Amino acid sequence: MSYELISYELKGNIAVIAFNDPKTMNACGVDTAQEMLHALEKAADEARCTVITGNGRGFCSGANLGKVSGPSLSHPGSKPDAGRPLDTHYNPMIVAIREHPHPVITAINGAAAGVGCSIGLMGDLIVAGKSAYFLQAFRRIGLVPDGGSTWLLARNIGRVRAMEMALFGEKLPADKALEWGMINKVVEDDQLMATAMEWAETLSTGPTVALAGMRKLIWDATEGDLGEALHEERLAQRTAGRTADFAEGVKAFLEKRPANFQGK
Repeated sequence: MSYELISYELKGNIAVIAFNDPKTMNACGVDTAQEMLHALEKAADEARCTVITGNGRGFCSGANLGKVSGPSLSHPGSKPDAGRPLDTHYNPMIVAIREHPHPVITAINGAAAGVGCSIGLMGDLIVAGKSAYFLQAFRRIGLVPDGGSTWLLARNIGRVRAMEMALFGEKLPADKALEWGMINKVVEDDQLMATAMEWAETLSTGPTVALAGMRKLIWDATEGDLGEALHEERLAQRTAGRTADFAEGVKAFLEKRPANFQGK
């Protein structure tokens, strides 16, 4: 598949997926979401860490309203359904990030608005440039936050702050997002990708199966109870304990040298 609205590059074991539609400041229409879903599937097959970012002035300015309105929202003779594109395009993209088989880093440059905010917050690790900001502006067009934003925000920053972002629809600067515990790190704008790639290099050379187990367990922990977490940890530990990386990790520890993980 050739991409028109995103870019995809494999750098060693790292897949870099970037929104690439400067005329809309990287708005995510249903066609963009379809390309993103394909790129995520491609990265799942050939990489050991994935970085999602945006080319140009912004990460993602939200849904492309020109491509999620009108006939695409309804069947002939029926009332418009603004939730329909979520079922067909946006939610599958969010689920693909959630169920990715290795760590995902989001590198936020400029605006992360609407569904762009959701995608940015789906990162296992989130780094933002100083000029970045997060925005839930749905109130301005009479809709509710989507793309998992209500779930992500309520868990990441708590009900009260999530309410503030949604009900007022004001920009949340990167520094404030860091203070609220919404992201991991803020860096100078010109250091954003260098930082993301440094993190990705560390993760892509790690014990891939174990890292995949960690991200799944931690995501699951936000959704289930302690008993479920204990059971899932036990199953994941069995899987990790049967890998060549585990054998290499123990051997390297006993030999007091860095481990050479192969992701197997």
